Amino acid sequence: MKGRTEEENPKKTTLRNSARISIISFVFLVVGYQSAVVVTNAAQSKVIERREKPDTVYVYPEQERVERKVASSTPKPRLTQPQGPVKKRRKVESFRFNPNEVSLEDLQRLGFSEKQATSIDNYRRKGGRFRRKEDFARSYVVSDSVYARLEPYIDIPKIDINKADSAAFETLPGIGKWFASKMVSYREELGGYSCKEQLMDIWHFDQEKYDGLKDIITISDPKVLRLWTMPEDSLKMHPHVRYAAHGIVLFRQNNPKEKWTLEELKKAGVLKPEYADRLSKCRIEQPICSEGTSPRSL
Repeated sequence: MKGRTEEENPKKTTLRNSARISIISFVFLVVGYQSAVVVTNAAQSKVIERREKPDTVYVYPEQERVERKVASSTPKPRLTQPQGPVKKRRKVESFRFNPNEVSLEDLQRLGFSEKQATSIDNYRRKGGRFRRKEDFARSYVVSDSVYARLEPYIDIPKIDINKADSAAFETLPGIGKWFASKMVSYREELGGYSCKEQLMDIWHFDQEKYDGLKDIITISDPKVLRLWTMPEDSLKMHPHVRYAAHGIVLFRQNNPKEKWTLEELKKAGVLKPEYADRLSKCRIEQPICSEGTSPRSL
């Protein structure tokens, strides 16, 4: 009996193991089935959802495809961000003006910005002066295009040497206080300038200095020297004939009017050559000859 029981035990053990495996397999089968059902249901739900909300892949008829292709190739207008309120463009004007005196408001009317107009005004306040049109063109705030437009309207008055005061003379190039005062005093001695070249009679006022300002000066009411009719006392008031006043009167008394010329006064020794040269720049009233004509004078 004992030997039989021992033989049967291995068989029972094998059966129990097989039962366990079967049960485990069944459990896995059930779990797998349930999982498959869940996955299938989820997939079906996803398909239904996609049908309700299809993705971006579309199929169009040929004509509609061509139209959409053309539309997509047409450039779309660029949208720009607003840059704030649009400033109203200022109206630019052109009118005659003196850059040495024009106001800030008028400078802006001429096309300059407020900053540029202020820069021009600061230059003037510091003693700067535009003597010629070209001086205004050289200002760093005046562009070539602006100057080309305004050049015909720039009006810088010339300095009248028979009316200007010492301060006005000082604004001329190369003229300081000393020359300015001499220009005024010499004018008083002459009784008025007869011509612009008389400035070179002033000591150290040479040709170079004269050439640097002759185009920006003018002369009004040029003085006429009545050399042949003035009395001796009046002749003595003139700087170039005061020493020869008595000799000129004697010359007039002892010579015909045909000889009343600067050249004849030099020949007679009445006038020194240097003073005769200075008088030649003056406008000298011509004497009337007996025949009604005036003799030629230097």
